[in-house]
Amino acid sequence: MTRRQKKNLRRILLAAVLTLAVALIPAGLLPTVWGGEEERTLLRLLLFLCPYLVVGGDVLLSAGRNLLRGQLLDEKFLMAISTVGAFALGEYTEGVAVMLLYQVGELFQGIAVGKSRRHIASLMDIRPDTACVLRQGEYLTVSPDEVAAGETIRLLPGERIPLDGRVITGESSLNTAALTGESLPRSVSPGDRVISGVVNMSGELLVCVESVYAESTVSRILELVENAAEKKARVESFITRFAHWYTPCVVAVALLLGIIPPLFVGNPAEWISRALIFLVVSCPCALVISVPLSFFGGIGGASRHGILIKGASYMEVLAGAHTVVFDKTGTLTRGAFRVAEVHAVDGQEQALLALAAAVEAHSNHPIARSVCEACREEALPAVTAICEVAGQGMTAMLNGLPVLVGNGRLMAENSISYTPFAGIGTVLYVAVGGVYRGCLLLADEIKPETKASLAALKACGVRRTVMLTGDRAEIGEAVAREIGLDEAYCELLPGDKVARVDAMRTARPGLIYVGDGINDAPVLSLADVGVAMGALGSDAAIEAADVVLMEDRLSKLPQAIQISRRTMRIVRQNIIFALGVKGLALLLGAFGYANMWGAIFADVGVMVLAILNAMRTMYVKKRKE
Repeated sequence: MTRRQKKNLRRILLAAVLTLAVALIPAGLLPTVWGGEEERTLLRLLLFLCPYLVVGGDVLLSAGRNLLRGQLLDEKFLMAISTVGAFALGEYTEGVAVMLLYQVGELFQGIAVGKSRRHIASLMDIRPDTACVLRQGEYLTVSPDEVAAGETIRLLPGERIPLDGRVITGESSLNTAALTGESLPRSVSPGDRVISGVVNMSGELLVCVESVYAESTVSRILELVENAAEKKARVESFITRFAHWYTPCVVAVALLLGIIPPLFVGNPAEWISRALIFLVVSCPCALVISVPLSFFGGIGGASRHGILIKGASYMEVLAGAHTVVFDKTGTLTRGAFRVAEVHAVDGQEQALLALAAAVEAHSNHPIARSVCEACREEALPAVTAICEVAGQGMTAMLNGLPVLVGNGRLMAENSISYTPFAGIGTVLYVAVGGVYRGCLLLADEIKPETKASLAALKACGVRRTVMLTGDRAEIGEAVAREIGLDEAYCELLPGDKVARVDAMRTARPGLIYVGDGINDAPVLSLADVGVAMGALGSDAAIEAADVVLMEDRLSKLPQAIQISRRTMRIVRQNIIFALGVKGLALLLGAFGYANMWGAIFADVGVMVLAILNAMRTMYVKKRKE
């Protein structure tokens, strides 16, 4: 608890002890200073005022200030008028109890909000305090926002990386748990990019800074988290509007209940008591507090697992999502080619792969790099006169013979007779001295967790899974069949993706689009909820997406939906419970079947129970990968 919460707890305990002590004193034992029953009643009132003012003085002052400012009919006003009225009717114990339990509820609320803020603020631990920068041959300790792009910083083991950059010298392991929720370290070496907010675990690193602090990953994430509470869900906005109109209405009904019936049936004290009970019951604290707290807790619980949800409104859409649309490359697949098959006419597959690698080693194309990675031969054939033919492949010379490594177009333009390969993927044909020697099939590998994640989405209630890709139809459809997607649309240009998502979203709202956040920014922005995967260090993803999965794991998406649905379930439970109990208590109070103690439970008791239920959203179990 905070210092203020501890102070409030002491006030509550002191008031409770004083109230109990005064309540246990029999009226006949009170000293008769002036010698009459009225004097005893006055003394009893004064004794009860002590705990009342101890626990409720700040509420009365706040209600008075709001009254002078023209801010009427908030929960403090209702508490003040109902407890003062209870004292006016001689129900001193009940009056103190209303204020006492109201403060208990406020204390519970403060503790609950504090816990949720701490869960979200666990991300705030990623904020670096200092940076060790190299200037004029000396290392100086400065604030991260004083370091410019292009400067060199030193990172010692155990230090948190203050700025995004690239490793110049040194090797180490990085702890990314604060951003991703994962405990497995990431290894880095010269040339690798490092991002702010993670911890350098083992070795000393020198890093060239690539962006200033205001544009760094840690700064953008902190801004995202701090602003998450501003985007309210529809149900949250409804509760705010409901409370705005509900409170004046119940105050008007309470006034009518205390004024009109006594004109016809008499007994004004009884009807004023009923009106006060009506006021106590009517306070909308349980809804106004528990609903935002539920969303706040859900966002905090998700953030601890590397799932950043930018606001309650997106959590609400996630909970009701029925269609999930995926980009293919980098989302469902690794986005990197690998050699899947090698076919040699003479059966010498390893020799064919070595020859292709010898030629492709002189190209920076992703396909060329994949061929070189697949070849484990240390001694490659010595080729010369290497030339890259744009859009077709590579040519070279080997022992005076021309070597061709490329697609079918390269073979056709050089009059090479070859057998087209029917595999799904990119095919490289190899010819030596004008003779076809074989081919290599390269494919984009499906991520290991993709199938299980799609099955988990179906188990969550997602009815339709769709893939959009610019790849050829045979490749896209084969991937869709293998992983079990419902639909696949292939050979799409970026504008086609936007049009397709817009059509699906218009036909039925509640669409989630999942992409890598770099090439899919227009579609991420258009979808009801845009989800960026593997956004660790991707500024484009953090800006464009509504939900950011900091790790490159599709399994985080079902977890995000489950957290959202659990949060919405708890919100509905609190709304139904609060309105049900209050509605019943209002009727009983109006007809004289409820006393002040029943009113206290219907108000403060319901509020405390709703807060405790809302706190469950903060605790999210770790998924087994």
